[in-house]
Amino acid sequence: MPIWCVVNQKGGVGKTTTAVNVASGLAKNGKKTLLIDCDPQGNATTGFGIEKNNLEFSLYDVIANLVEDPDTLDAVQSTLINAGPLLDVVPATLDLAGAEPILMNAVGKELILKDALSQIRSNYDWIILDAPPSLGLLTINILAASDAVIVPMQCEFYALEGLSQLMKTVEIVKKRLNPSLKIAKVVLTMYDARNKLTEQVATEIRNFFGSKVATTVIPRNVRLSEAPSFGAPAVVQFPSSKGATAYMSLVNEIIRETA
Repeated sequence: MPIWCVVNQKGGVGKTTTAVNVASGLAKNGKKTLLIDCDPQGNATTGFGIEKNNLEFSLYDVIANLVEDPDTLDAVQSTLINAGPLLDVVPATLDLAGAEPILMNAVGKELILKDALSQIRSNYDWIILDAPPSLGLLTINILAASDAVIVPMQCEFYALEGLSQLMKTVEIVKKRLNPSLKIAKVVLTMYDARNKLTEQVATEIRNFFGSKVATTVIPRNVRLSEAPSFGAPAVVQFPSSKGATAYMSLVNEIIRETA
C-alpha cells in the first residue's frame, strides 16, 4: 500500500488540486484511499465539503496526541471522515499551524507522522498526503513517512525557481531518515499548449527530470477551480471536463506504473 505525498514549497501550482483529484481518482478505480490534509490552510478539507468548524478532531490532534503518547490510535481513527465509499479524509484546520512547535520538542520529531501512519497503513490501498507550501518540520515528517513524491509544477516562468531547495530537502531526508524515498512523478499543471512559454518551460522541466515527468499534462481548466466550491473534486463533480479527464489519465498512469 503506497504512501505518496504531493509536495512543492511554491504556492499556486495546483498542489492541493492534484492531491484531492489523484486521491479521488484512485478511489474511483476501486482503491481504498486515505487523503491526509497536512496544510494548515485546509484547502483539501474544504475541497471535500468538510465543515472545519464542526470538526471534533483534525490532523493537529493526531500529531499532538502521538507526541504525548506514541501508542495512541484513537485520534487517528476519529479524524477519518468518509468522502465516498472508498475514500477517507484526515482533515486539517488552522490549528495545524501550531504543530511545528509541538514537533520541535518531541523525541524523534521527524518521524511522528510516520509512526501515526504505520498504525493505519494496512487499512488502505493508497495514502495521499497534501503537504503545506513550505519546507518546515511538518514537510520533513511528510517526506519521512512517504514512499514517493509527486511534484506538481506550473508551466510558467518561475517554475524552476526554488526547485534546488526542494531537491536538496528530498535528498537530505532520503539520506538521513527515509532511504527508499523517491520522486515518482513531476506533473505539469496549468498547461496551455497555445502558449509558447508553456512549451519552453515544459521542455526545460523534461530536460531536468527526464522520465519522471508524467506523460499526462493537466490543462488550464475552469472546472478544476470551480469544483472546490461544490465541496467535491473535479473528477467527481465534473467528470467529463478536460481537467478531470486529465487527472483520471494521470491516476491510470500511476496505477499502471506501480502495479
